[in-house]
Amino acid sequence: MSGVGQNRWVLGARPRTLPAAVVPVFVGTAAAWRVADRLDWAHFVLALVVALALQIATNYANDYSDGKRGTDDPSKRVGPVRLVGNGLATPDEVKRAMVVAFGVAAVAGSVLVLRVGWELVPVGVAAILAGYFYTGGPKPYGYLGLGEVFVFVFFGLVATVGSTYVQIERIPALAWGCAVICGCYATAMLVVNNLRDIPGDTISGKRTLAVKLGDVRTRFLYCALMIVPFLLLPFVAGLGGRPIAGLAFIAIIPAQKPIQAVLGGAKGPALIPVLGATGKVQLIFGVFLTAGLVVSTYI
Repeated sequence: MSGVGQNRWVLGARPRTLPAAVVPVFVGTAAAWRVADRLDWAHFVLALVVALALQIATNYANDYSDGKRGTDDPSKRVGPVRLVGNGLATPDEVKRAMVVAFGVAAVAGSVLVLRVGWELVPVGVAAILAGYFYTGGPKPYGYLGLGEVFVFVFFGLVATVGSTYVQIERIPALAWGCAVICGCYATAMLVVNNLRDIPGDTISGKRTLAVKLGDVRTRFLYCALMIVPFLLLPFVAGLGGRPIAGLAFIAIIPAQKPIQAVLGGAKGPALIPVLGATGKVQLIFGVFLTAGLVVSTYI
């Protein structure tokens, strides 16, 4: 396969969205470490593989379903290129990539089930089904304005508290606080993506939450999701027992640029870099929160 052919699959995995998968695992694991002062590295790696594979599989599923429906027609949208919509891959090729990614998540999740407990099975099945039916099936819930709910629940609450649970088999209050923070950032990424796509989605009949709320209210929603984590941080740091977790406040510096762009009325192509900037804010916040929780375990 040529270099271009190989790169298309990286492009289809949407690297800018991957912090939404990585950060909850790190933060949730750090919360468990802070509470129990122990870490199972195998469970951490397996949880990370599950989260990344689910994110990538969901991205491929979205590409496949929207491409077949014509929602990703380049004449209707201004966002980054899509595999099916821009003719970089056939629907069958993307479908196979989706199945492989979901399969990786299922295999890694099955190992976790054997090591932790069968209570993880319904959670894993629900995550896979939610990932596919976001834009797949006869009545995709992403077309009904429910995509943000899915992202907040699965890439925020489930991913974070799940990462804590596979370490200590309980969910302390600290994990829930961290989960809400991760959910806000993951949802903000979807909101700004859908904000950019309001014109094209309106034409295609895709009734995302952004389409329903309209341009102005969607911009306020994005800003609220970016600000709430900083309001929750003192609470989370308090649950962690050490103010050093407040180091995550440093993320307020890079958060200013995407917020200003959205409040400043950026539209279309000007919102493309905002998605990447949002992911960077989540990553920086997550790294410093993780470091703060871990370091506070030893001081």
